[in-house]
Amino acid sequence: MNNWKNSLFSIGLLAILPAVATAQHVIDASKATLSSPNGDYVVTFCQKQEGNEKKMYYKVDYKQQPFIGESELDIALDNHLSESAMALKVDTHSRWCANLLVKKITYSTVDTTWRPLYGERNLVPDHYKMAEIDFIKEDNPIYPLRVQIRAYNEGVALRFYFPENSKGTYYRVMAEHTSFRFPQGTKAWHTSWGQGPYNLLPIADWPDEAERPLTLQLPDGRYACIAEAGMVDYARTKFRKHPLLPNTIQTSMYTPADMISPFSTPWRVIMAADRAGDLVEHNYLLLSLNEPSRIADDSWIQPGKIMRAMSLTTKEALSTIDFAAKHQLQYVLFDAGWYGPVFSFSSDATKVKIPDFDLPAILQYAKQKGLGVFMYVNQQALLAQSDSIFRVFHDWGVKGVKFGFVQVGSHRWTTWIEEMFRKAAQNKILVNVHDDWRPTGEQRTWPNLLTAEGIRGNEEMPDATHNTVLPFTRYMAGAADYTICYYTNRIKTTHAHQLALAAVYYSPLLTLYWYDKAAVSKNEPELEFWDRIPVNWDQTKVLAGEPGQQAAVARRKGDEWFVGVITNNDARTIRLPLDFLDKKKQYTATVYADDPAAASQTKVSVKTIQVDAKSVQQIKLQASGGLAIWIRPSGKNQQ
Repeated sequence: MNNWKNSLFSIGLLAILPAVATAQHVIDASKATLSSPNGDYVVTFCQKQEGNEKKMYYKVDYKQQPFIGESELDIALDNHLSESAMALKVDTHSRWCANLLVKKITYSTVDTTWRPLYGERNLVPDHYKMAEIDFIKEDNPIYPLRVQIRAYNEGVALRFYFPENSKGTYYRVMAEHTSFRFPQGTKAWHTSWGQGPYNLLPIADWPDEAERPLTLQLPDGRYACIAEAGMVDYARTKFRKHPLLPNTIQTSMYTPADMISPFSTPWRVIMAADRAGDLVEHNYLLLSLNEPSRIADDSWIQPGKIMRAMSLTTKEALSTIDFAAKHQLQYVLFDAGWYGPVFSFSSDATKVKIPDFDLPAILQYAKQKGLGVFMYVNQQALLAQSDSIFRVFHDWGVKGVKFGFVQVGSHRWTTWIEEMFRKAAQNKILVNVHDDWRPTGEQRTWPNLLTAEGIRGNEEMPDATHNTVLPFTRYMAGAADYTICYYTNRIKTTHAHQLALAAVYYSPLLTLYWYDKAAVSKNEPELEFWDRIPVNWDQTKVLAGEPGQQAAVARRKGDEWFVGVITNNDARTIRLPLDFLDKKKQYTATVYADDPAAASQTKVSVKTIQVDAKSVQQIKLQASGGLAIWIRPSGKNQQ
């Protein structure tokens, strides 16, 4: 058993031993109270003396009601131990915080905004109050630690920061023990991995660790989300149920992280909401907790819609390009296999290894049609050829790379993929990361990272109920490549449901027609919705929704709105006010709805109506169904 496993075992063993002391008291000098700018969140931090140890605790109130009960903050290191800690010879890895002395507490306020290159909204507020609690070790003061707490109107973020230390630059973080104590009866939308199914479970019933972000439903009807932001030089941290405390969740690092000061841990993010849609509308908080863009010239970064060629032949490639151009897509993808066996290090991703795939001619034809090309590259080739492959692709005229089967979790693979984003950006290459990897807001720093999988999408072909969970869970982390389909008989929803997903879900690289071929299309009139829908938005509103039940999302670009409504496996009627529209304007709305009487093979009807801000739509959705609406000012040119 290696050292870090021994460390975690000793931590767990210590946790089940009887407490050494029952008495505890708050250390007054450590108390810090912080409220969000609008006063909705109040965070209280303190140290408590418990026997011979000091422990750090925090709690969060939301709208004057208890939200996160008193919960411990702790971090475990395996070096830079004090002499007294080493002398104990028992669980020294977990004693870093045991004898910390508060040096000072500093408060500050930031109130600004930033404008993303693309996103779910065109302006992001970055307004928070911050408390920074500086500590030194009582018997070894050369090793400082700072706890940073931010309170935003959208949520709370906490992290550990280790200032630059010339006498002790190297740190090995073995584990974090940040905990979150929720009210009794809280349930969570649990999934074990990035592409897993979701189940609503009491915390006590979790079968294993939960993927992040983690969305929870409190017994009083409120919602919560705990997440990770800025995980760019560290090990992935999921969540586990606390081994001893009921209704309590604890962070769980995948592996240790080897760090050099100065450094900080990722942000642990806590968000609350009276309704599930408010969480979604505030998911930009994870972006704000990341560094600004490092790409000086970003003019080459263009979001868009993309379609995959279903077979790797020149004929299919040209047919796909023609269909994509006709339906106002911006990219085509050529998927795994074009350069040979993707899991072999002997395969060269700068050479075509299959017959009848004239890539130079295909690239030239796509360029003539105004489309860009994405190429699939598996991790083996990315590892072996990362110093050259992006430059070669740029010289060919390739616009983007789909990373396949990347390794995730460890500190090593986290820093590796961040380096790939940098190298791709240097060569003006866009990125789509597939398989189990999930973002933590780094799209702000590397906007060439357009989207990522880490989602149970249409590669697995989930049912409609799963689709209604995703807006409130996976999409809290930002853009996801769900790979929407339309014609394939593998889909488990109606066609209007799939049509609506383009508005319900967000991705600046929006994959459409994933399992479809151009030849099967009969140019159904409802494809107009996908033809016209943009992928870069000025405003996003969640009109209605409950995870596992239904979702209704409206997104605005300029003076046009695109609305998507989906239900779970059950039929239902949704009342949808259009009060988000400009009260001074009249609008024309085209409604695309499931209709068994429709003449087309997809059974979707198209009708146009006049609406305004006072209009209310009574929407009847069939089981696993959906509805899409395109709204624009009346009289606007529709050609």
